[in-house]
Amino acid sequence: MEPKNSQKLAKKPLLNTLAKNILFVSRWGETLDLAYAMQQEGHKIKFYIEDKASKEIGYGFVPKVSDWNKHQDWADLLIFDYTGYGAICQSLRAKGKLVFGGTPYTDKLELDRDFGQEELKKHKVKTLPYKDFDSFQDAINYVRKHPNAYVIKPSGATQEYKQLLFVGSDDEGLDVIRVLQAYEKSWGNSFGNFQLQRKVKGVEISVSAYFNGHEFIYPINVTFEHKKLFPKELGVSTGEMGSSMFWTKDSPIFDATLKKFETTLAAESFVGQLDINCIVNGSGIYPLEFTARFGYPQIYIQKAGIVEPLGALFFKLASGQSFKIQVKKGFQVGAYMAVPPFPFDDKKTFKLFSKDSVIVFKRPQKEGIHPIHLKKINEEWLITGNTGIAILVTGTGLSMKDAQKLMYHRIQNVIINNAYYRTDIGDRWAEDFDKLWAWELL
Repeated sequence: MEPKNSQKLAKKPLLNTLAKNILFVSRWGETLDLAYAMQQEGHKIKFYIEDKASKEIGYGFVPKVSDWNKHQDWADLLIFDYTGYGAICQSLRAKGKLVFGGTPYTDKLELDRDFGQEELKKHKVKTLPYKDFDSFQDAINYVRKHPNAYVIKPSGATQEYKQLLFVGSDDEGLDVIRVLQAYEKSWGNSFGNFQLQRKVKGVEISVSAYFNGHEFIYPINVTFEHKKLFPKELGVSTGEMGSSMFWTKDSPIFDATLKKFETTLAAESFVGQLDINCIVNGSGIYPLEFTARFGYPQIYIQKAGIVEPLGALFFKLASGQSFKIQVKKGFQVGAYMAVPPFPFDDKKTFKLFSKDSVIVFKRPQKEGIHPIHLKKINEEWLITGNTGIAILVTGTGLSMKDAQKLMYHRIQNVIINNAYYRTDIGDRWAEDFDKLWAWELL
């Protein structure tokens, strides 16, 4: 049975349905699933991975290249999947290339926490009190002088180590002092800059939207992240174990935050996704940090809710077209299935327990199964890379419970030796909905 909007898709301009040459420039191979989907739509794909340890990711799924620069002229569209490429993207756009990716400004929004907070103030967005440090002892003395609950946030390259982010719970800051003392002993001067931000209680939520170089493209995406390793937010911070989300045509949180950056982003000719993570409560909206790129696994879960061809979607964004993204009604959820040593970096453990492990399907259906750090040999999916993130499994539904039910049903169809995943992705929604509705933030 054809989707209800199949006639609308057929009426789109021919420009958006022609096969394109699409070059992916990836930091760690994170956009394999996106590239693979576009290839299945009929586009010609070339996939480059910068990180040496991740080079095997994607083999057998999409054509790989060892030097993306040699394929610039071939590409109709270049997609950069991480921050740090802003200056390159800006240079390519100046040459007339269609590019989905950041700018030096948006890179700095994400990578320099202090700059991001100052830009929020400049755009008249309410922020939480924070202070930057490059000395553990200075930070410890500050907490002792100003006792309160704080969050430790590494800056720059160190922020990629998600387990280092620490959310304090002691109103006197004693737990933060103990963690800072431990970091000083284990990291010394190699930790780099970090930020102490005042902790506030409420619902953690992020809003994001795609930008076409001129304006935000609707609908807006609202995401609830699940960052801890174990259910009920226990264990180490992983960056992410899964998310629940929905699309909406308007959002008070978006209007109070990202919308205020529209003129600035247009001046930058930014083409990409901008996300802002916030804590919200009855007193207001408090932005925490920017993500000026694809979010992971956010992009895969978004993909589950997008009902138009992805290649055409990103071509329209990069070429500055004004349109509305066609999405499903209801909710989308997604959960990572990971293997040892995730979320830790341990090459010996990865080789012993996980390297080249086969993904086995009880039934041949692979709908809602998104390859992450995999390669394909003789049509079998094998785990590669070095992180232990194997696949993401998604589900969609008109209610959150329907989306969860479908996702966990799909997970039961997958056999991965030593795999683990969260069993509560989306459970927060019932409580969060009541709060957000009462605060008039939905």
